[in-house]
Amino acid sequence: MYSYWHSQKGIRTILTTVFGACAVIILSGCMGAAEHRAAVRDDSSERLTVGTVQRKVQVGMPASDVATVMGSPNIVTTDEKRREVWIYDKISTERVYSTSEGGVATLILGGALVGSGLVGGAVAPYGSQSAGAESTSQRTLTVVIKYDEEMKVRDFSYHATRF
Repeated sequence: MYSYWHSQKGIRTILTTVFGACAVIILSGCMGAAEHRAAVRDDSSERLTVGTVQRKVQVGMPASDVATVMGSPNIVTTDEKRREVWIYDKISTERVYSTSEGGVATLILGGALVGSGLVGGAVAPYGSQSAGAESTSQRTLTVVIKYDEEMKVRDFSYHATRF
């Protein structure tokens, strides 16, 4: 036969376990927008950026080297002297949506001493709350590379925007 003290110790152990489990469940579902973005971002290939153009494209560079560095142009045209002009026109859209849901479980314990034992019940109402945020941004990069008669870069320019 257990004494009153042993039954109280067992209840404390159960309550500690229940509250610890609730805390783990509530906190395990939290993920920030940065973590969501990292989970969906594709960084598997090198992107065409202003830095790439500045570092790798140089006046006097042959067209074959430009194609290796930059890939195929979107548009190939000629100027008034029939020299080739390559245009790279890139558009990127990034949309991030983040949502989080949290809840608070309230554990209400009630009880009464009957004889030498504890009789009681538990009620666990649950309140839920959710929030979300969405962000959309676009980037554009236009690179114009002008070649001379020998198909070497004679001039290049670029324009980048972000909105």
